Amino acid sequence: MLPPNITSIKTSSDGVWQGDNPLNFAFPLLIIQTTLVLLTSHGLAVLIKPLRQPKVIAEILGGILLGPSALGRNKEYLHLVFPSWSTPILESLASVGLLFFLFLVGLELDLCSIRQNGKSAFKIALAGITLPFLFGAGVSLFLQKAVHGENKVGYGQFIIFMGVSLSITAFPVLARILADLKLLTTQVGQTAMAAAAFNDVAAWILLALAVALAGEGSGAEAHHQSSLISIWVLISGVAFVAFMLIVVRPIMDWVACQCSSDNVLVDDVYICLTLVGVMVSGFLTDLIGIHAIFGAFVFGLTIPKGGEFAVRLMKKIQDFVSGLLLPLYFASSGLKTDVAKIRGIEAWGLLVLVISMACAGKILGTFVMALLCMIPVRESLALGVLMNTKGLVELIVLNIGREKKVLNDEMFAILVLMALFTTFMTTPMVMAIYKPFRRLTPQNQRGLERQLPAAKDSKDEFRIQACVHGPENVPSLIKLTELIRTSEKSTLKLYVMRLVELTDRSSSILMVQKTRKNGVPFINQFRQGMSHDQIVTSFEAYNQLRRVTIRHSTAISALSTMHEDIFHVAEAKRVAVIVLPFHKQWRREGEEEIDRVSHGWREVNRTVLQNAPCSVAVLVDRGFSFGSVQTVAEPAATVLKRVCITFFGGPDDRRALDLGGRMAENPGGKVTLVRFIGQASRAATSSIAERPTSDISTENGISFSRERELDEAAVHDFMRKWGGSVEYEEKVMANVKDEVLKIGQSRDYELVVVGKGRFPSTIEAELADHQPENVGLGLIGNILASSDHGIFASVLVIQQHNVADINEAIV
Repeated sequence: MLPPNITSIKTSSDGVWQGDNPLNFAFPLLIIQTTLVLLTSHGLAVLIKPLRQPKVIAEILGGILLGPSALGRNKEYLHLVFPSWSTPILESLASVGLLFFLFLVGLELDLCSIRQNGKSAFKIALAGITLPFLFGAGVSLFLQKAVHGENKVGYGQFIIFMGVSLSITAFPVLARILADLKLLTTQVGQTAMAAAAFNDVAAWILLALAVALAGEGSGAEAHHQSSLISIWVLISGVAFVAFMLIVVRPIMDWVACQCSSDNVLVDDVYICLTLVGVMVSGFLTDLIGIHAIFGAFVFGLTIPKGGEFAVRLMKKIQDFVSGLLLPLYFASSGLKTDVAKIRGIEAWGLLVLVISMACAGKILGTFVMALLCMIPVRESLALGVLMNTKGLVELIVLNIGREKKVLNDEMFAILVLMALFTTFMTTPMVMAIYKPFRRLTPQNQRGLERQLPAAKDSKDEFRIQACVHGPENVPSLIKLTELIRTSEKSTLKLYVMRLVELTDRSSSILMVQKTRKNGVPFINQFRQGMSHDQIVTSFEAYNQLRRVTIRHSTAISALSTMHEDIFHVAEAKRVAVIVLPFHKQWRREGEEEIDRVSHGWREVNRTVLQNAPCSVAVLVDRGFSFGSVQTVAEPAATVLKRVCITFFGGPDDRRALDLGGRMAENPGGKVTLVRFIGQASRAATSSIAERPTSDISTENGISFSRERELDEAAVHDFMRKWGGSVEYEEKVMANVKDEVLKIGQSRDYELVVVGKGRFPSTIEAELADHQPENVGLGLIGNILASSDHGIFASVLVIQQHNVADINEAIV
C-alpha cells in the first residue's frame, strides 16, 4: 500500500476489505497511538510504583520510550505509528487536555491562601526562584556558545527560558510526593506547598513574559521583531488578567452560588458555560500573543474555591484529562525528545552542568533562606530538595521554548532529562534526609499500653481516636461518644481523624486544604460566607454542649499504608481505644447500603486490628446515623439508651465490659449484661479455652485458670459497681448462634457490644460451619454484622490490645 497523500488525509478508512490501511487514516491511527501511550505509561507506572515515584515520571519515560530516543530509532515503526503528518493531530488533542489541565491548576490554586501562609514561605519561594534563575542566566552564556545553533537565538529570550526552566517547582507533583511520604501535614510539607504556590504564580508570570518576548521566531526574524509589539503583548496580557479578576470573577462567584444539589439541570448549564469559558479564555490569550494555556489558567483562578461548584467541575474534568489527554501530551513531548542529539562527552558534560546548576540553585537558595527563617537544618535541606521537583509545568515551558525556536533539539533533550532526573531524585533524597514518621515497634506498643488510662477509673482522662470516612459516619460516632462520656468528673478526649484515600484522582490543593493542623480546610478560615467542613462543624457543635475535648486531624494516604497514620496518632496522643467505622452502612432499618466506601477499607480495618498499639473497636452502624448531620448534637434525651453487652469470657470480652462500665455510669444509658454459661455447671463451662494453640497467651505466666479468675473477677467487679443500674441475664450455651441472633434481631437494644474473639471450644465447634462474611470481627461479631439475618441493632466489636498477639492472624 502506498503512503497517504499528506494534503488529502481522510478521517476514517473503508476497512481492510476495501484495500485500505487504517494506519493511513487520521482517526484509526489516533486510536492506535492513544492505546500505545496509555499502555506504556500505565505499565511503567506499575514498574516504578515500588520506588514511590510520582506518575509523571512514568509518563515522561513513556513518551521518551515511544519517541526517537528508543523505539523511534526504528524508522519503519516511527513512520508507521507516528508519521509526521499525524503530529499536528496528536498535538492538537493533547493541547486540549493541556488547556483543561491548566484550568484545573488555576481552579486548585487559591490566591487568598497564598497570602495567609506567612512571610517565611514567600521568602523561601523568592530565594528558590531568584538563585536558580541567576544560575540559569549565568550558565546560558556558556550554553549559547557550547550548543550548536543556540547562538542564533536572542540572548534575552534564551536567558528567560533557561531561568524559568531551572527555577520552576511542579506544584501538583510536589503535593503527590508529600502525600506519598506522609509529609503533607508536617510543618515541612505545609511550608513547601505554600512556597510552591508562590513559585507557581511567579513561574507563570515569567513564562508569559518569555512568550511575549519570544514572538514568532529566532535569529533573523527575532532581529526584525519590533520591541513595541512585545510591549503591546505584555500590556494586553495585564489587561486580560485584570479583566478576568475584576469582571469575570464576580460573575463566577454568582454562578457558584447558584449551584446546588437540588437543581442538577441548571447546574449542568452553568458547568457547560464554564467549559466554554475555558476555551474562549484560551483563544483570547492566543489572540493576544501569549500561549492559550495562560488564559485557561487565569480563568481557573476566577472560580470560587472549596464550594460544591468547584468540586463538580473537578469531578467532570479531572479523570478524562488526567487519565487520557495528559499522557498524550507527554507522548508528544517524548516524540520531540531525541537523546541521540546529545552527542559526545562534551554534550553529556553539558547535561551534568545543567543538572548541577538546577539542583545547586534551587536547593542552596531554599536551604539558606529557610535557615534564616529559623527552620532547623534537616528540615531546611528537605525543603530545598522538595522545591527542586519538576514535572508537567517544566515540560510546558520546554515545549513552548521549542515551538518558539528558542530551544533546539539538543537543548530540549538536555532540559527534559534534567527535569526527569531532578524529579526522580526527590523522593529518595527526602526519605534519607527527613522522615519524621516512624513505625511502631513492640517496645513502643508496650510502653503505650502501660500508659493507657484505666477505663474503670472515672477520674482518669479517657482518650478515644475516632476514624471517619465522611459526614455519614459522624452522627453515630457522636452518639457513641455521648454514651461513653460519664460523669462531670471524667474528662473525655476525642481525636477525630478524617481518613482520605490518596489516589491518582486526588487534587493537590484539595489535599492540602484537608490537612490543616486544626482539621479545618484553610479556605474556610478567611473566606466569608463559606460553610465550614461538615465533620468539623458537627463535632464542634457537640463540643459546645458536652464535657468533651475534641481535636481534629486528617490522614491522606494510600489504603495500603493508612494504618501507619492511624497508629502514629494513637501513639502520639496515647489513646485508649481506636474506633473504626465498618465498611458497610444501613440507610434505614432492614435496608442495607453496601460499600459506601472503597472495598479496600475492609483491609484497612483488618490491618489495624492485627497491629494496633491499643484496643480497637469496629462500629457497625445500623441506625445511629438516622437523620441529618446537622442535628447530631442534640440534647442527651435523643442519645441511644438501650445497650446489650454479651460476655463469653476472655480479654476482648473483659475490655468490652470495661467500656460497658462507662456506659452504665452514664445516667442516660440502660445497659443489659448477657453472660453465656455452660450447660453442666457455671464453673466448668465458663472455662476459657483459647481458639488455636497459637492464640494462647503465656505472657507473664497467664494460664487457663488465670483466665477464668480474670473473667470471674471482671464480672463480679462490674456487678458490684453497676448492679443497681444494670440488668443481668444468664444464657446457656446450648445454641449460641440462635441466641445471639435473637439479641440482634430484637428491637430491645440499639447497640450490642461484643468482644472480638477467644471463646470456649464448644462454641468453636458449633460455629465451625458458619462461613465468615466479615473477616476480622470474630465469630460473634461476624454473625451480628451479617447482612443475611435481619439484624436491627448496631454492633460495637471490641478487641483488647495484647502485645503478645500483635502478629496474630485474624479469623
